[in-house]
Amino acid sequence: MTDDEAFSWLEDDQPPAGPAADDDAVPPVETETQGPGLRDGHRGVPVPPRAAPGADTLPPASPIEEPDGQAQVAGSDAGGPTETAGELRARIQQLQRKLHDLEPSADAQPAAPAPAPLAGEGQPRVQHSLLGSQVFTRHLRQFGNRRRTEPVDEFGLDPTYESRFKRVLDFLHSTYFRIEVEGLEHVPEKGRCLIVANHSGGPIPYDGLMLRAAMKREHPAARELRWLSEDFIHHLPFVGTMMSRLGAVRACQQNAERLLSAGLLVAVFPEGAKGIGRLFRNRYRLRRFGRGGYVRLCIRTQTPLVPCALVGPEEANPTLFKLETVARYLGVPHLPITPTFPLLGPIGLLPAPTKWKLRFGDVVHFDDHPPEAADDEVLVGRLSDRIRANIQTMLDTTIAKRRSVFFG
Repeated sequence: MTDDEAFSWLEDDQPPAGPAADDDAVPPVETETQGPGLRDGHRGVPVPPRAAPGADTLPPASPIEEPDGQAQVAGSDAGGPTETAGELRARIQQLQRKLHDLEPSADAQPAAPAPAPLAGEGQPRVQHSLLGSQVFTRHLRQFGNRRRTEPVDEFGLDPTYESRFKRVLDFLHSTYFRIEVEGLEHVPEKGRCLIVANHSGGPIPYDGLMLRAAMKREHPAARELRWLSEDFIHHLPFVGTMMSRLGAVRACQQNAERLLSAGLLVAVFPEGAKGIGRLFRNRYRLRRFGRGGYVRLCIRTQTPLVPCALVGPEEANPTLFKLETVARYLGVPHLPITPTFPLLGPIGLLPAPTKWKLRFGDVVHFDDHPPEAADDEVLVGRLSDRIRANIQTMLDTTIAKRRSVFFG
């Protein structure tokens, strides 16, 4: 049945003779009877088919009069909006086209469900994400902080964690290294003070840890000492976290000023990583003390300074050679070759039981220099050289009196 035959009854005001045999035939148009509230009592106005949910609906067409006097829709009274049969046919055809566009095509294939991942598929991507630098570092920090307690200061010192290592530190101080202290009376019992010492040669510096242990056990006031350590120590897995909990602080001017402003005892090693990488044949020969940053710090904060000479640590891990090219890929300043490392593996990093001697010199005050003098390069350099020479003299004197590396 054609469209003209399907809509011919609209023009003749007669319904079709029987049900349409064609599937494409348009169903009878529903009519809506207006209630008493609608104006003019219009009844029998054809209502277009409702569109599918979500389909765009068309606004109601405005009444248009046929210019050539064509017949109006049957059942409309005078004075109400009228619509010709041709306009109504066009509107219904337009709605049919919209419904046809919304219906899925017969040729369209349904989307196939995503196949389930095979066994082992996706593992390389997961492994790559776990081995990423940020993810790996975060997991290491979480593992290192699994026993962290609440009373931790802003620099990471954990007294509860340190108490677990008390027996180990006592053993290293009294039995293993047999530390002997001289001139401890020069260290004030209270107030801020800066201790400047030579750095021990070896892959892992134990000098800061032993200085703290000696102060807590040998000093009359059992003072708490915080030492400034190199950056690479804090980047080492587990070692950096452990050192921070035991009292190490990352070396920088800001951290040192905050520690001194709190009235603490602070130890610095101006030689830095060069002191750790000193070869055994150059043992106890001090390197340049940087640019005198520790002197500027003392002048600016008016902090007294105590020089300190450490004898014994450089024989604990004697460095025979250094592999700097390989060390760059490992993120460390140097890779030492010692009599036991890497021959014995990680066990070769353990220090030898040498006898240590800690000698403290006279206090150096900076009251004669105003804080503005910290910007004087000549003055800072001269004072730094003087302190370095003082420590070198104490090293030479102590070594000359020593009878044996292991028995003092």
